[in-house]
Amino acid sequence: MPDLLEDIVLKTEQHVREKLEGEGSGHDWWHIHRVRNTALTLAKEEKADVFVVELAALLHDIADHKFHDGDETIGPKVAGAWLEQLQVDESVIDHVKEIIRDVSFKGAGVQTPMRTIEGKVVQDADRLDAIGAIGIARAFAYGGYKKRELYNPELSPTEHSNFEAYKSDTGPTINHFYEKLLLLKDRMNTRTGKRIAEERHQFMELYLDRFYKEWDGNS
Repeated sequence: MPDLLEDIVLKTEQHVREKLEGEGSGHDWWHIHRVRNTALTLAKEEKADVFVVELAALLHDIADHKFHDGDETIGPKVAGAWLEQLQVDESVIDHVKEIIRDVSFKGAGVQTPMRTIEGKVVQDADRLDAIGAIGIARAFAYGGYKKRELYNPELSPTEHSNFEAYKSDTGPTINHFYEKLLLLKDRMNTRTGKRIAEERHQFMELYLDRFYKEWDGNS
């Protein structure tokens, strides 16, 4: 990567780390760090534009709608404004903003296709961090942040048919497994993403089996 592009990535990394370090909901700097590393691995496998992938991975949660009153436009706006300050090429800025706009899961009944291979790579990397052992930890961290119950057997999971319903849901964290986490394996875009997701998905299933046994006092 030429020195100018490396400088842009380094400044973006520092900027995002300053913004998100110490955040307690599971959307912190280390989430970004993991997504960036996974995205770069997938980008090499898929021959994607590494510069676009790295910028989009670093900036994908810079202003998440979950922490801005559900505003879906703020993430791309904040990311775009930052990249404009760095005088990044307009076509790259537009591409990164598009990826950030479309990267999120929006409900079981909502399709979220990515137009480009770079978008597919970043989406897979973000979703891989939502499943498996770390995904479980992040789910409960976010549930605690939102003051949600761990589990309530009287409240069934909901298959959200639109993004508004998904955003406004306040159900227990265990329901989130069925409303999102267990669905992600079959929504991976890349071959490598699908392979990694298989093992992480199996781990979540084992965890849920154990959870219900302990809940019922059987283990």
